[in-house]
Amino acid sequence: MIEVRHLRKEYPNVTPLIDVNTTISKGEVISVIGPSGTGKSTFLRCLNGLERPSSGEILLDGVNIYQDSATITRVRQKMGMVFQSFNLFSHLTIIENTMMAPIDLLGLSRQEAYNEGMRLLKTVGLAEKAKNYPDELSGGQQQRAAIVRALAMRPEVLLFDEPTSALDPTMVGEVLAVIRNLAGEGLTMLIVTHEMKFARDVSSRIFY
Repeated sequence: MIEVRHLRKEYPNVTPLIDVNTTISKGEVISVIGPSGTGKSTFLRCLNGLERPSSGEILLDGVNIYQDSATITRVRQKMGMVFQSFNLFSHLTIIENTMMAPIDLLGLSRQEAYNEGMRLLKTVGLAEKAKNYPDELSGGQQQRAAIVRALAMRPEVLLFDEPTSALDPTMVGEVLAVIRNLAGEGLTMLIVTHEMKFARDVSSRIFY
């Protein structure tokens, strides 16, 4: 499904990724762990086109994702990403956050996007918060909403960049439970995390 060949990423004063080679199969759950500053987040951002590698190739279903801008756009639709800082739009309600991209990018009608958004919010226990704004939710609830927003795009792969690092310890469990359920459903995922026990429990492989 995903093949990484000789991936290298350089910045002016540091090179976090040097000759990275790996393959990721459909349905795998990969946890990426290691000290801060070792390129974990950079690796995810290269996978979905947010960062362009200095050299090397990333193939999704046999297609080099960096061959042109149209391919990068398609890849971003196939690879959802959940950030540690939630990145919800503060001026939109939770359901509006969930509906926007499917309407704009997938061509869903407002009713279709609403129905799918409500279905997904229900699966993470947030249906009753659909008309609330992000600042009216706890950190754990906001992160669950961010996961729903990514899932609403029907991704083939979901990338998590330290999804619990900005949360109070009491809220970590509720977010990990959602990710655990997604793993059980067979969604392909790459998760940058410091939660070692969780990584061991849900991962098919762990990258160091």
